[in-house]
Amino acid sequence: MSMYGRDPWGGSLEIHADSVTDDDRSRNLDLDRAALSMTSRQLDETQQSWLLAGPGDQGKKKKKYVDLGCLIVSRKLFLWSVGAVVAAAALAGLITLIVKTVPRHHRPRPPPDNYTLALQKALMFFNAQRSGPIPKHNNVSWRGNSGMKDGISDPSYGKGLVGGFYDAGDAIKFNFPASFAVTMLSWSVIEYSAKYDAAGELGHVKEIIKWGVDYLLETFNSSADTIDRIATQVGQGATSGGANPNDHYCWTRPEDIDYPRPVYECHSCSDLAAEMAAALAAASIVFKDNKAYSQKLVHGAATLWKFSRNQRGRYSEGGSDASIFYNSTSYWDEFVWGGAWMYLATGNASYLQLSTHPKLAKHAGAFWGGPDYGVLSWDSKLTGAQVLLSRLRLFLSPGYPYEEMLRTFHNQTGIVMCSYLPVFNSFNRTKGGLIQLNHGRPQPLQYVVNAAFLASVYSDYLEASDTPGWYCGPNFFPAGALRDFARTQIDYILGKNPQKMSYVVGFGKRYPKHVHHRGASIPKNGVKYSCKGGWKWRDTKKPNPNTIFGAMVAGPDRQDGFRDVRMNYNYTEPTLAGNAGLVAALVSLSGESTGVDKNTMFSAVPPMSPTLPPPPAPWRP
Repeated sequence: MSMYGRDPWGGSLEIHADSVTDDDRSRNLDLDRAALSMTSRQLDETQQSWLLAGPGDQGKKKKKYVDLGCLIVSRKLFLWSVGAVVAAAALAGLITLIVKTVPRHHRPRPPPDNYTLALQKALMFFNAQRSGPIPKHNNVSWRGNSGMKDGISDPSYGKGLVGGFYDAGDAIKFNFPASFAVTMLSWSVIEYSAKYDAAGELGHVKEIIKWGVDYLLETFNSSADTIDRIATQVGQGATSGGANPNDHYCWTRPEDIDYPRPVYECHSCSDLAAEMAAALAAASIVFKDNKAYSQKLVHGAATLWKFSRNQRGRYSEGGSDASIFYNSTSYWDEFVWGGAWMYLATGNASYLQLSTHPKLAKHAGAFWGGPDYGVLSWDSKLTGAQVLLSRLRLFLSPGYPYEEMLRTFHNQTGIVMCSYLPVFNSFNRTKGGLIQLNHGRPQPLQYVVNAAFLASVYSDYLEASDTPGWYCGPNFFPAGALRDFARTQIDYILGKNPQKMSYVVGFGKRYPKHVHHRGASIPKNGVKYSCKGGWKWRDTKKPNPNTIFGAMVAGPDRQDGFRDVRMNYNYTEPTLAGNAGLVAALVSLSGESTGVDKNTMFSAVPPMSPTLPPPPAPWRP
């Protein structure tokens, strides 16, 4: 029987009243309760497999699974995966072991070229010139501690001046040429640190520079902002006083000196102070990664620069002892040179404004030429400043208000480079090809090596700025012509000369054996020779008992002649300034690659935004 009622959702509603009896409902309710009670109990693994099994799965072997926490995978698949990973790791380890045990057949590095070999020896000269407590790793067996009472032994000075370098074959410490030597070494490191590193000498040359500047910091009150004096020299060289013992009258090992060593001071010495400022400023760039030390050098340089500008005068005026050996002719070139280095070390534009001032350049001799124009030396720094400021124009191009003077310096540098080329007659040459930058006067090599460095580094500047060459009048010359000039001059010094002699001690098969040098000429045999007792070693015709490796002697005469005589210092005496130029030239030519480090020189220079020139005056009819 069915009943139809009204469906509230809009359709008919059918009710089957007799489909299920009350007893059936009761039994079904009891079964439902039993099922509920069974499902409420925890099923074991077998029971779960019965429930999960399909219609045809009964009787088959059950699968095993591995619970990885966030993932359930087949145990078989899991074991295969782990096995594959282990096998791959074992195979990779086996391959690595084979690669490491099998001998490698790399292409051998080419042997060092002559310039690199000579560079390594030339740096050793500075080890032999050390004054003060000698480091254990100095590697010059015949040298020991010396000058340990310098400064204190002079009652009029009374402060320690221990350290630094002896200038040449004597035991005098001259600040003027020593500062120039430090500046040249620092310049070469800034440009060619990668080459020094490739030669294994970067740490060595930086140690030499630090030894030099640490001593310079002792010679004035480097912690002050204002000073009124500088210690310029330790030891006396003039022999006009007769038989009084001093560093030139006596022939004694530095370790055995027992005679007085006076200290000389100056109160108005612009040339010396500006050169010392240049040395400290250049070294501050070398040690820029040591911020505290670099800033200490910058502060000392600023103090010296202030003194040089306020207390005008030449350090060698008045017939001083220094004027006999290292007389300074002017301080204007040091202002241009020192100002350029101060700008590069600080980024302070006031230094650049001074270095590029036309009146300063005029006083320095930038416009009038002369027989020594283009010759860089411990006395004349103008040519070095011209090249250094040309670098600034080539790489940074500061623009107004510096452009006009920088362009002038750049053009003048081109003229200097032209004068080095053999096709011009600016300087004579010996028959063997040595350029006579000092016009046939003695001791020519110190000037030649400086010119070789300038030519080589300027050639690298041109290449780094994508400039193929430069003009000498209407004639164009490639940048490589400058490197050719540098090579021919350095090759002459290393043995390609009419004498078939290397003028660098210890390099090549034939080199000077009677070097004018006290320490090298007196044996270290436990005997202390007095002031005059060492004369027998000075006057003997036997070769020096000690080889002073890397020392570049003064050089040949204008006829390519050379006398290997100890007492003739014009042939056989080496100097700090000469060897510094040699090191710079050698490193610039060394190795297979060319090129300078463009950016390190400008590490302290802020980004440049050239000032716009003033507008033109209003037009009037």
